Amino acid sequence: METDTITAISTPIGEGAIAIVRLSGPKAIIITNNLFQGKSLDQVDSHTIHYGKIIDPETNEVAEEVMVTVMRAPKTFTREDVVEINCHGGMVSINRILEIILSKGARLAEPGEFTKRAFLHGRIDLSQAEAVMDLIRAKTDKAMSVALKQMDGRLSALIQRLRQELLETVAHVEVNIDYPEYDDVEEMSHEMMRVKTKEVHDEIGKLLEVAKQGKILREGLATAIIGRPNVGKSSLMNTLVQENKAIVTEVPGTTRDIIEEYVNVRGVPLRLVDTAGIRETEDIVEKIGVERSRKVLKESDLILFVLNNNEELTFEDEKLFEAIKGLEYIVIINKTDLPTKLDLESVQTFSEGKSIITTSLIEEEGVDELEKAIAQTFFTSEIDSGDLTYVSNVRHIQLLKQAKQALEDAVTSLEIAMPLDIIQIDVTRTWELLGEIIGDTASDSLIDQLFSQFCLGK
Repeated sequence: METDTITAISTPIGEGAIAIVRLSGPKAIIITNNLFQGKSLDQVDSHTIHYGKIIDPETNEVAEEVMVTVMRAPKTFTREDVVEINCHGGMVSINRILEIILSKGARLAEPGEFTKRAFLHGRIDLSQAEAVMDLIRAKTDKAMSVALKQMDGRLSALIQRLRQELLETVAHVEVNIDYPEYDDVEEMSHEMMRVKTKEVHDEIGKLLEVAKQGKILREGLATAIIGRPNVGKSSLMNTLVQENKAIVTEVPGTTRDIIEEYVNVRGVPLRLVDTAGIRETEDIVEKIGVERSRKVLKESDLILFVLNNNEELTFEDEKLFEAIKGLEYIVIINKTDLPTKLDLESVQTFSEGKSIITTSLIEEEGVDELEKAIAQTFFTSEIDSGDLTYVSNVRHIQLLKQAKQALEDAVTSLEIAMPLDIIQIDVTRTWELLGEIIGDTASDSLIDQLFSQFCLGK
């Protein structure tokens, strides 16, 4: 267990009203008190904040005017003594305070080390620790709500309950094998084992059913806007983003490269990509943009295919329909404020029953219908961040899939009446895989790797 005192800047780099330097460890209060001109911090109550000045020990001059928060173990995030120094938000000011603290015996924290200490001291489990980063990176209020639920331990409680059921099943088998003479212990039968494994299997299945939605809320949908040049792709992006991110002109081929932006569509985060118009071209720069567009197409979760209501369906449009065949897409017929020349029946034939939305982006018409179609493509009803336990982390999803497979292997063995002590190997494997989610059976190298992905100071 770590015994040194760590420190780091906990606020984003740059200018702001305030910045925070955080310390955690057995000497956090002592180090700060030796630099602080004000109340004696070793005498103040826990969870109180105090005005004073940080003194540079080399020059004995005032380095900064600060507010210092003192929080004593164990009722802190890391379960160690924690001090947070609030100062003015300039880079010079915050770095000067950090340098002074480091010179007095604190060590610069590694990325995610504060959260890692919370995990190592039993304050949170591994799934809750990962939820901290999900909360920081949340792009919508729904994603934030899901992360908060995981931080509160909703997923942890469910995983622990499933592991307990499996543990009791394995223990029952062991008792029957080791102590057959105990008449007061009910003998574990193949049918009892089947019932127990099915209960856990079904619970894991429910988690995986909504895992795709949870992953979307966590990571966002990679969404590509495609179409021939000058059909309104950039206008669509600007409408969804509600900013002029893309250049909008009447000149075909204006967008020469990939433009990305995150947008919130009814609680669904979209990583929106406005691509260069896909067409045959001799312009070298535009040709590079077109090739990048084709690559983005293959990597997208959702495609918004824009057509021009004022033009007939072209051979290029048909080629685009072929390119996205089998993918998830929505057809958008734009420029409905202009005379209709597009054959809707042909569009319906090519679109394979996918959603078709009509818009006039210049008039801001059809945007609500489009947002509704996007949400319903991946969420059949309103996103429920209150009752459902969403699994959003890729690592968790993979472990759940492996756990589900291990239980299915156990069921297969039950069907051919293999001995229960052999079947319990798969059940024990499931118990171990579920333990990796919350950190009970995770290796030290995995834990180090996970926390290394955190930002410094968290």
